[in-house]
Order: sequence, then C-alpha cells, then structure tokens
Amino acid sequence: MADETTPTTEAPKDDVTATALAEIAGAEVAAEADVKLQQAVEIKDVGPCKKHVKVTVERGAIDKRFDEKFTELTRSDQPQVRGFRPGKAPRKMIEKQYYESVAEEIKSQVLMASLEQLAEDQAIAPLSPPEFDPTLVNIPKEGPFVYEFDIEVRPEFDLPEYKGIKLRRPVHTYTADEVEAEKKRLLEPYGQIVPKEPAVVELFDTVTADVTIAFNGKDINKLDEVQVKVEPQLALSDGVATSFGAKMKGAKPGDVRVVDITLSKETASEQLRGATVQATFTVKDVKTTRQPEVTQELLEGSFGVSTPDAFTELVQAVLDRRLEYSQRRSAREQVLQTIASAAAWDLPQDMLRKQARKTLARKVMEMRNAGMTDEQIQGRRRVLEQDVLKSTADALKEHFVLQKIAEVEKIEIEEEDIDVEIDRIAEQSGESFRKVKARLEKEDLLEAVAADLLERKALDLIITNATYEDYELKADEQPGEVATVEQAALPEPEAPAEGGEPKADTAS
Repeated sequence: MADETTPTTEAPKDDVTATALAEIAGAEVAAEADVKLQQAVEIKDVGPCKKHVKVTVERGAIDKRFDEKFTELTRSDQPQVRGFRPGKAPRKMIEKQYYESVAEEIKSQVLMASLEQLAEDQAIAPLSPPEFDPTLVNIPKEGPFVYEFDIEVRPEFDLPEYKGIKLRRPVHTYTADEVEAEKKRLLEPYGQIVPKEPAVVELFDTVTADVTIAFNGKDINKLDEVQVKVEPQLALSDGVATSFGAKMKGAKPGDVRVVDITLSKETASEQLRGATVQATFTVKDVKTTRQPEVTQELLEGSFGVSTPDAFTELVQAVLDRRLEYSQRRSAREQVLQTIASAAAWDLPQDMLRKQARKTLARKVMEMRNAGMTDEQIQGRRRVLEQDVLKSTADALKEHFVLQKIAEVEKIEIEEEDIDVEIDRIAEQSGESFRKVKARLEKEDLLEAVAADLLERKALDLIITNATYEDYELKADEQPGEVATVEQAALPEPEAPAEGGEPKADTAS
C-alpha cells in the first residue's frame, strides 16, 4: 500500500492507542489535550503489520512555548546568572545559559502533545510500543520539529460474511466400555505397576527399553533403560513419535521396534531441525498397572465424590467436556478457514517469536479448562512445540479476525467476566479462586484470559448463527494421548573445542 492518511481499516481510537504511543514520550496520557498543534503526519507501510510514521510539528507552537518558559524564568528568582542578583539578569543571558534544559523540557511537552494528537487523529492500532528513543531527537533552533518511528500494527483486512456459515460438527455418544476405559486411566496414578504376564505390549502398558537413535543410517545417540508408558504418541524433550503406540503394540522382551521421531525445529543442531530420525527400541521389560481398590476414601480424596455411581457421572462429564472441546476446536478451525481464506496477510517473524510463548500458554489454558491432566497437557504441549512458529501465526490470525468481529459486534469483556472465568478454572482444577488468580497474575496470563474470553464470545456468536452437519467422531479420529519422557533424541551439544570453535555437528 502506498502512503496513506486514511487507512482502509478503522482502528479503535481509545486510551489504549494513546497510551501505547505516549509511552515513547515517557509520560502518562493527559486528561485534556492543549490547543492542537499544527503538524503533518506521513504514514507508510514498511513491511507486514509494520508502519513508518513521520511527524512534522510546525515551528509556531514551539516558539510560543520557548517564549512562555523564558518569560517565566526571567520574572522568577530561580535563574542563577553570575554577576546578577536573582530576577535581575537580562533575558538574553538567561536564554543562553538555560537553553539546553528548557529545550529538553519543551521537547518532552511537544512530543507528548504531538503523540496524543497523533493517537486522536490517526487510525493507528499498535500491537506494541513504537521503536523510538526520544533521547535521540532534539528541538532544532530553527525550523519544524521532525521525529519518526516504526510501529507494529494490527493487519488490515475486510471481513467476509461470517453469519450463517455452514460447519461440520463431530458428535459421539460414549459407550459403557469407553467410560470404563477412562475410569481406568484416571485411576492408574493410584495403582501399582507390576510385571505383566504374558509380557506382550498393549496400549497403556509400561515398557523398559534400550533406544538407539539414527539419522541417515548413522547412530547419533543411545538411551539406556528408558521407561515409558505406551500411549498412541511419545514426546521426547526434542521430538515426537506420532505412531509410537501402533509400532510398539505386540512387542515382547527381546523384540526390536523402529519408530520415526520428528525433531523440533528449535533443536540445537541446525542440520537436524525438523528432520525425522529413526529410534530403535529393544524391549527389555513389560509391566502393566494393577488398578487400585476403589474405596470411598480414594474417591473422596482424589475425585471429590463419595460413591462409584458419582464417579461414573464425573467420568462421563469429563468425556463430554472433552468432546465439547473437540467440537469447539473443530468449529474454530472451520470458522477461521472460512472467514480468513479471503484475507491473506503476512506476519513479521519477530512478532511471531514474541507471541510464541503466549500462544503456547493459551493452548495450555484451553486444555486445562477441558479437564486434561498435567501429564496429558505436557505431552500435547510438546506436540504443539514441533511447529511453534506456524501455530503462532495461525493463532495470531485467529486472534485478529475474532477481535475485529468483536469490535464490529461491540463485544466487550468486563472485570466480572474474568472473575467468573477464574472461578470456573478454580472449580475444575480443585484450587481456590485466590490461588488461581495469583498464579495467572504471576505468569502474566490475565491478559491472555481476557483475550480468550473476547475471542470465545466472538466465536460463540458465529457458532450460534451457523448451520451444522453432524458426523460421527470415530475412535481413531479422537486425539490420542501422549506419553512423555525427559530424555532427548539428540545428544547434548558438545562443548566448544579449544580456541572457541564448536565441534562438528553429530549428524554430518
């Protein structure tokens, strides 16, 4: 887009915008603006979601402020000029001696007033504070005051029709066997791991194995006696094996299974980022979990219910909530695919990296709200981390689209909405309201809660007005559980060789 004075997308002109711009002047936004400055503003696109702003403040307002300040100094007893009693020094000598300090004060005043006026007059929706250091600019002795900066802004796009869209919705009625299987999973942490007879691996068994990692036929790492639960997927600290459960099923002690592991794109080895390595598991031992006796003490202490029937109802509720999470996730993906397909925009890499942590934190919060355990969340988080930049880009685009819909529909989040959400999280996690709120504040996630609520309301509006075609969610289409181990597929990076040069890459 060429130079602009009126962007195609109207951004909210509110205190958030003004405050973000005024931050670079190092001052609070004033309650009332002074008389408007005569200033010219040029705004150019300089990259994805990035604008260059150049402001030229006419000389008149600057000279007026200099005159007022020096008149005030001349009439006061403040200036100390050698050879003259207070209040008796000639104005020209005062101007010469105090020019630098007065110019610095006036620069701050003019800069703050100019930025406030910029926020009011221009439709700029900043995503972060501007890239500008006010100490690097000065008021000139003659001519206009010019300053410029780069700023990250929200992308500009037109919303397609988002009401009445058609969505496919996964539905499922959990059978008694599925409820029993989930009961066993919830009770497993309270059971006892015992040798299995016959020692044939099935899903949810625990195996001990020696593991050799190879890349292009060359061994690059060896892990001894790794103990892992056999879930559909396995997450190491630096990679994920998506077919782990299927590959291990049926193995016996002494058997060998080869499993592909997709490495993270954030690994230390640049050559192996995102690569697939082969892990050879030599099974040494197979154990299973002996279920605990379901006593009233166990039910009350661990699950907050007192009878087996109440426990069954609790498990059914957990499964239903998980299905609701899958439905919402499916609807979310379809909605974004539908309404964002007409608007393609790029996002800068530095923005994506900064948002990656927040994206992961929000995904974790969503999974926790869906009733998943910390172990389940840890495994799925590692899967998400496999392509963190792409998932962050998708999440940011989702955020921008839903935020714009919220603006169009005048959806707002109040303090009580956040409190209700914290209450819900506290109830599901079995923690107190104060503890959950304190944790969110400590982890700087309250803003993420508010953003999630706003997007959820916007999404609810779309979902409420959508038409649906239901389809049965098959067992193999449901998200599989993820086992986790602390070990890494790749060896620890070698220390730099003498002279400071790192040694050759293991995978060379």
